[in-house]
Amino acid sequence: MKNLIKSYILPAAAVSVLAISSCSKLDPKLEAPNSIAPTQASGAPTAPSIAAVYEQLNQLTGGQGNWFGLQEHSTDEIMGPTRGTDWDDFGTWRRLHLHTWGPDHNQINDTWNGLNGALFQTTLIAETKTGLEKAEGQFLRAYFRFLTCDIFGQVQSRPATAAASAIPDVLTRSAAIDAIIAELEAAVPALPAYNGTNRAQATKEAAWTLLAKAYLNKAVYKQAPTSPAGPYTFAAADMNKVIEYANLVAANTSLAIDSYYWDNFKWDNGTASSENIFVRKPGGDARAGNGANLVWQTCQSWHYNQRPSSWNGFVTLAQFYDSFEGNDVRKSDTLAGYTNLVGPTAGLLVGQARGPVKPGSPKEPGNVGDPIGNLFDRSGNPLVFTRNASIFFNGEASGIRVNKFPLNPSEINGGGWGSANEFPFFRFSDVRLMKAEALLRGGTTGANGETPLSIVNDLRSKRRATALGSVTLTALLAERGRELYLEGHRRTDMIRFGVFNAPVEERPNASDAYKVVYPIPTISLSSNPNLKQNFGY
Repeated sequence: MKNLIKSYILPAAAVSVLAISSCSKLDPKLEAPNSIAPTQASGAPTAPSIAAVYEQLNQLTGGQGNWFGLQEHSTDEIMGPTRGTDWDDFGTWRRLHLHTWGPDHNQINDTWNGLNGALFQTTLIAETKTGLEKAEGQFLRAYFRFLTCDIFGQVQSRPATAAASAIPDVLTRSAAIDAIIAELEAAVPALPAYNGTNRAQATKEAAWTLLAKAYLNKAVYKQAPTSPAGPYTFAAADMNKVIEYANLVAANTSLAIDSYYWDNFKWDNGTASSENIFVRKPGGDARAGNGANLVWQTCQSWHYNQRPSSWNGFVTLAQFYDSFEGNDVRKSDTLAGYTNLVGPTAGLLVGQARGPVKPGSPKEPGNVGDPIGNLFDRSGNPLVFTRNASIFFNGEASGIRVNKFPLNPSEINGGGWGSANEFPFFRFSDVRLMKAEALLRGGTTGANGETPLSIVNDLRSKRRATALGSVTLTALLAERGRELYLEGHRRTDMIRFGVFNAPVEERPNASDAYKVVYPIPTISLSSNPNLKQNFGY
């Protein structure tokens, strides 16, 4: 990648509006305040609009780095291989994948700044508004607190009315998860029920999903700070709460596991999906503000000569690719109204790369392709994506590419770069798998006749995968990987299952156990004496 992710810090009253106009010129910008302190000498500043607060979510969906990078590049799902000097970016992607980051890492610093900026904005709504707006602010603050707690293990907190000179308090990880649960439970009564049209807004079902996720990970966050990698003890009472909230979500008949997996991700997923609970839309939303375009999800992985012409960047690991059965629709599938027009399948791309079929066209590098649609590299040789890639040295065709959010083919073939794909923060399939996991970890109430095996096999049947004979925790983590890859869940899942530090292809040795929590940026430690560096750093 030629343009390293940049973070621009604006005054506290500023809000984020991401505009992405071209795959070849993508330069995501995180525009968020660096502090949760008000700028006035005393008293709360004027609260922003609720739309401006929702726009804080853009930092999670507006680019391939920061939160997304921390959650995905550190796992077995993707890595950023260097190709000559392309994608070196001062080693930022390598350090994430190899677990060699420190408190000076650029994306760790930018993610901390962005999340704390969101905490400032959401606090103004949660503590100065009433009714629905207050409940939305509470939900959004709980969500950003959850992300901060999960990634950094400490959460800064200060009242909206605090003086500008007041130093923020710091919630420990244990205190933070308790505060998150309490705030979500307080918000639920004033939130509307999910009905499909309000999927970009806080709803009861979105809050219940986050509550289930909070209780499922509670054992991780209650762990002693000096042994953050566990082993963890999952209380049956917490697992019962996961099941309770998962059942509340499932009671809404507007939600169901989609009969076709790719309806949840392709360009028309806003209307096609029956399971996306809480999303970030591109374009404008009357209440949730202006969203970020997801073209980067394709651009960061595809080759220059695919359509759209892209950055030739990230790849998935062969061992992750091999975890799928051959017929699993989540691995690869010909997408009607897309593959025949653009060339690639949906899912993971390996082998000969395809573009639009152009009968009678000559063999040439670029998007045109030969008469059967095969693409070529920049030297005119067949463009064949290999199974394996190195984190350090690669050719232009190295590595398995990813097409998780297929873009609008009419936009691509018309020369445009827009697409209406929505990014799902919460999906119903995740809720179902959380229930299966809670039952497997000792939950005893609310099964309603279901077992972990019946839940997993119901999902697999809709993904064209064969039924399993049994489900273990190892099998359940693998299923979560296949179902939820590149949706920002993998790091959190691997930590909960105790395998985040385990070796992967390009990281042959286990990493230090304390790496399950990221460090507090050095510059932030100097600005708040209540912050203490996380164990091990």
